[in-house]
Amino acid sequence: MAASQQQSSPENERLYQWIVELSNPEIRENALLELSKKRESVHDLAPMLWHSFGTIASLLQEIINIYPAINPATLTAHQSNRVCNALALLQCVASHPETRSAFLQAHLPLFLYPFLYTVSKTRPFEYLRLTSLGVIGALVKTDEQEVITFLLTTEIIPLCLRIMESGSELSKTVATFILQKILLDESGLSYICQTYDRFSHVAMILVRSVAQDQIPTLENGKIKCNVFLKSQKRDFRTSLVEFLPGGGWSFSLAAGSADYEL
Repeated sequence: MAASQQQSSPENERLYQWIVELSNPEIRENALLELSKKRESVHDLAPMLWHSFGTIASLLQEIINIYPAINPATLTAHQSNRVCNALALLQCVASHPETRSAFLQAHLPLFLYPFLYTVSKTRPFEYLRLTSLGVIGALVKTDEQEVITFLLTTEIIPLCLRIMESGSELSKTVATFILQKILLDESGLSYICQTYDRFSHVAMILVRSVAQDQIPTLENGKIKCNVFLKSQKRDFRTSLVEFLPGGGWSFSLAAGSADYEL
């Protein structure tokens, strides 16, 4: 046990040193890289980051510094890699049970939304969007009501829908996962069905994605949520048929243990 503690002590010292270095812009880049490599192996890295003086502010500074490179689209691969290392650390904070609630209360996801609005197809921008989606995906993966409640106050649904239409394959997958998690929550479901325009837009994108085989996270084109079943109460079911492509195929909707075909 003593030997194990001796071995871990230098490692902890390196972690603390890298965290301290985050506050210094001149040496921050290497600290971002090294800490991002440790986010999976160091269980308590998120609390260490959150409770360290100036650390979260330093990560936000990295994000804000990239905003001018978004429009006009001048983001370089080096800039993208650097800010994505900062985003990876924020994802660590977002996914940890001890820091997730504080992460939401600080409204930190909103700092990522400008990246999700970008449309450039270059690799630096694709990587930036995918990593930003990963932070939101880490939040919804927990299935906590607090997360969904927060996201419904933001523009995450239209952002995900747009990425599902025009993003890269990986970005579409993560955006679909986020939307699915929202739809599987009762409050998210109610939000989608609140107005016809909102429902029809979501339904149209989902049907297009199924038709184009772009939803690998939804089993064989079956949308496992109650949104379409619940929509029958609002006479939306008939409207959904308008979005179904021709060709004689049926669109199977799963709700609980029963399947419904239009």
